[in-house]
Amino acid sequence: MQTLRIVFMGTPDFAVPCLQTLLESPHSVVGVFTQPDKPQGRKMVLTPPPVKVLAAENGVPVFQPEKMKDPATLEQIKALDPDLIVVVAYGRILPRAVLELPRYGCINVHASLLPKYRGAAPIQWAILDGETETGVTIMQMDAGLDTGDMLYRKKIPITSEDTFETLHDKLMVLGGEAITEALPLLEAGKLVPEKQDDTKTCYAALITKEMGKLDFTKTAAELDRLIRGLTPWPSAYTHYHGKQLKIWKAIPMATAHKEAPGTILTVNKDSFEVAASEGSLKVMELQLEGKKRMTTHDFLLGVKVQPGELLGER
Repeated sequence: MQTLRIVFMGTPDFAVPCLQTLLESPHSVVGVFTQPDKPQGRKMVLTPPPVKVLAAENGVPVFQPEKMKDPATLEQIKALDPDLIVVVAYGRILPRAVLELPRYGCINVHASLLPKYRGAAPIQWAILDGETETGVTIMQMDAGLDTGDMLYRKKIPITSEDTFETLHDKLMVLGGEAITEALPLLEAGKLVPEKQDDTKTCYAALITKEMGKLDFTKTAAELDRLIRGLTPWPSAYTHYHGKQLKIWKAIPMATAHKEAPGTILTVNKDSFEVAASEGSLKVMELQLEGKKRMTTHDFLLGVKVQPGELLGER
């Protein structure tokens, strides 16, 4: 096995296992490109991206260009003389000049089973759409958005309890495993590029805060997927007596009822059920505006929720 000179491009937590895998491989990570440090938290402290932290801990040169089309950036990459560029959630579009630079081109680890869920939010949309499996796809990058030839795919099931947070963490690990398995095959010329079938694609658009509003005229199953797909951000919410009420965890029930959507059907010590257009939601964890996140049990110790009350009204 030859030692490849690899440039890694990535930014958030999701990219860290892939970089760690490469650092532990026989190959040489000669440079890491990541987004500039950004202010975070209430005090807006300038914070380095997770990928930068890992690279610095391992003595790898870090580059944080504002623009990838800057000629100086291209010269920096050329000077590193990469055989391969590995891109994982970098958050920047690479110009053609960069894509054509390495001997093995640029490969991207994408958090979906392409051609489904191209775009920025594939993990959330897989849950929102009720998919039963997802995975990661390693593809040869081209000038399009997640349109390159597929080189390697690795699948996992989506469980009925997976949230965006849990599925993100599973796929984060899976991405590292996929890189480990795919690199020797790439070197040996055993990865056969597969064209994406554009008739089977769908676009995973950016998630917005507004998407979190619960519409109880939907089915309990749809509402459950919305809650799980938007946890922890932006989170699903409704209103109770004029205050925002975030729903962090709920169980879809097949309860038959004739009540209007949003009506509280039953209340017990650990939960309450809310009518949907079909079935109901058994609310297990929530957060009232101005309060901490808590179990419904703890919430009900301080708030007298009554059957017949309506959620969703300001």
